[in-house]
Amino acid sequence: MEKNLAGDSIPRPKWRKVAYGGMQIGYDDNYTDESFLEEMVMNANVVRRDLLKVMKDSVSISQYLCIVALVVLVWVHTLESSLDENSLLLLDLSLLASGFLILLLTEEKMLSLSLLLRYLLNISFFTTGLYILAPIYQTLTRSISSDSIWAVTVSLLLLHLFLHDYSGSTIRAPGALKTPNLISCISVNASIVASVFVASRLPSRLHVFAVMLFSLQVFLFAPLVTYCIKKFNFGLHLLFSFALMGLTLYSIYALHRLFFLVFLLLVLLVNVVCPYWLIRMQEYKFEINGPWDEAKLCFDITD
Repeated sequence: MEKNLAGDSIPRPKWRKVAYGGMQIGYDDNYTDESFLEEMVMNANVVRRDLLKVMKDSVSISQYLCIVALVVLVWVHTLESSLDENSLLLLDLSLLASGFLILLLTEEKMLSLSLLLRYLLNISFFTTGLYILAPIYQTLTRSISSDSIWAVTVSLLLLHLFLHDYSGSTIRAPGALKTPNLISCISVNASIVASVFVASRLPSRLHVFAVMLFSLQVFLFAPLVTYCIKKFNFGLHLLFSFALMGLTLYSIYALHRLFFLVFLLLVLLVNVVCPYWLIRMQEYKFEINGPWDEAKLCFDITD
């Protein structure tokens, strides 16, 4: 209560909760009454995640790790001359045909003639340009030592894996609402440059063309194919992923036992250990919401 000049008591106005309006007469700037915390809510937006669901979501990461590992295995066998250019071209055609078939079967417009013609036209331009540029790729790094080439290639592949969009596709998928972001484009460029460095150490133009076609098919179109499979049927996505893991582990085991052990531990870390850590860390999440200004999330946290 305050007093006027005559000494009479003046009732203090009731405090109101306002965000913008300056100080209220008779109250400090940081004053709150007993009703201020009535609207406080704890852990209102914390999503409780299921371990099995997180493990299923992590399969996409292991799937792409296997794809990149298979690409590296093809590079190694090609550089060691255990895989000739004719076998590589046959592998390229097999991947191209199977990729076409999967895309057509998972599209809403199944076996559309116009879609097939559009894909074939784009692929023909793509392969023609790649064949013309093959001699340039072959001599591009002739003045650079091989040790530097391998070091840069490994670094670019690690950058590619770190920046890759594991929930989407490297190119816009049919029916997708958004295009790949800048980070995903940087990841694709890193993989392409790594492919060029490896191809520059091959002996013939046909070798370079076959390896570049294989690498670009995988890095550009494999994420699109796996995205379409996952969108079409999640059970088929899991089956395809586990088959790919088995093939990769067998191939690495045939090449080197130590690499097999390292890759097996990496797959277990991604699919088992990391999801378990994420679920355990959920226990320590603590969020308080109340009648005060707070930052608003700009994305859907339920994804």
